[in-house]
Amino acid sequence: MAGFRSLARQVRDPRCDLALRRYSLRKCLERFAPYGHRATWDHLCARAGFDPEDRSVDPARLVAALDELEEARAVWLGYEVEFAERRRKEKHGGLRRPGSVDDWHRLTWGGFGVAWCDDPGVHPREPLAEVLRRLIAALEREPGTACPVCRGERLRWRYGLDHEPSAGPVCANCGILVPRPVLTTEALADARRSKVLVSA
Repeated sequence: MAGFRSLARQVRDPRCDLALRRYSLRKCLERFAPYGHRATWDHLCARAGFDPEDRSVDPARLVAALDELEEARAVWLGYEVEFAERRRKEKHGGLRRPGSVDDWHRLTWGGFGVAWCDDPGVHPREPLAEVLRRLIAALEREPGTACPVCRGERLRWRYGLDHEPSAGPVCANCGILVPRPVLTTEALADARRSKVLVSA
């Protein structure tokens, strides 16, 4: 199975058939998709200026989408290195029990669904790398009351999400499943009071 970097090389290779280049970009999302596969694809298409169903995309637009994805992946991999180093030091210091951020991080290892968007058409509009930087900054400070990505304060508890966890606070503005560790107990309670059931 091809890894992210070899797939990225195929996207950039002008000798490859255009269909293979598009397919390779889609396959990259099996390795790294911060919003989930479908929402990340929709985001990249919108930002690079091509339709998600377009089979004859301008190669320059495919590469632009890949550039954005690679930048975001570099941000996330940097965070994972720092995270692993912190956990190593904590274990060396005798702290064996992981905290809530660690529990959340375990579910997103590799970057899949870091900022999960259950509705593929509703996701942040900013560049992926910027979204991840905001999310990482929120994970490294005290919990707050708003979405760490868009600062929206309308958080709704949703059940039946196509993700693990399958329920949680979703930002009504940008659509991400807000990681619980970045929210105060009060913000989580407020989100639960405004719960929304998601139909299957």
